[in-house]
Amino acid sequence: MVLMRLQKFLSASGVCSRRKGEEYIQAGRITVNGIVVTELGSKVDPETDRVEFQGKPVTLRQEEIYIALHKPMGYITSCDQKGRKIVLDLIDIQERVYPVGRLDKDSTGLLLLTNDGSLHQNLSHPSHDHEKEYDVSVASPVSDRDLERLSAGLRILGRKTRPAAVKRCSEKRFQITLQEGRNRQIRRMVEKIGNQVTELKRIRIANIPLGTLKVGQWRYLTKNEIHRLKER
Repeated sequence: MVLMRLQKFLSASGVCSRRKGEEYIQAGRITVNGIVVTELGSKVDPETDRVEFQGKPVTLRQEEIYIALHKPMGYITSCDQKGRKIVLDLIDIQERVYPVGRLDKDSTGLLLLTNDGSLHQNLSHPSHDHEKEYDVSVASPVSDRDLERLSAGLRILGRKTRPAAVKRCSEKRFQITLQEGRNRQIRRMVEKIGNQVTELKRIRIANIPLGTLKVGQWRYLTKNEIHRLKER
C-alpha cells in the first residue's frame, strides 16, 4: 500500500494543480470514501480509496505503456487462461497491459501489448489497413503458381482474402504481408493450396519490426515508434 497526499493525488489525476487542490480540500469540496476531508496532510491509497470532487469520482491518469514481445510457441494470446501459459506471464511490469490482436499458440514472433485503448482499437480494427508481415515455412515445396494464388487472394471462411505481398525465400519458405487478420488466416490459406504450415513467425506490425528480440524477450517501444503508430 503506497499512500499519497490528497492534493498530489488530485494533481496527478488532472483535476487541478496542487495549490488549487489545497484550496478545494480546505473548502470541503473533496470526499474520501464518502467523508469530507479538509485537512491538508490527509493521504489516500490510490488503489483502494474512493476519492470524489464535487460528487464526481477521481482516478489517477494511467501512464501509457507500449511493449513489443517476441512470443514463444506454446503461449496463449490471452489475459486469463487457467492452467495454460499466457503471454502476460512473460511481461514483468506492475501496469496492466493487453495484447493487440492475436497470435495462435503454435505461432511465434512479434506481439504488441498496451494499455492505450484508442491505439489498441486502431491497430485491431481491419478498416485501418495496418500491415502485418510473416515468415512462413511449409511442409512441401511451394510453386510460383501457389505464391501467385496466395498473393491474389483465396476464399476462406466464406469470403476471399485481400491481395497480399508475397516474397519467396526458398522452395519451402516465403514471407507474406497481410492487411487483415482473420482466424488462423495464413494456415488456412496454405491449406487451400494443398500444403501445410510448419513454422509461422510474425516479423513486423505496421512500422514495428521484430528485429533482434530473442524468443521470450520484450522491450518498450521508442517514442518515435509510438508517434509513427499513432499517425496512421
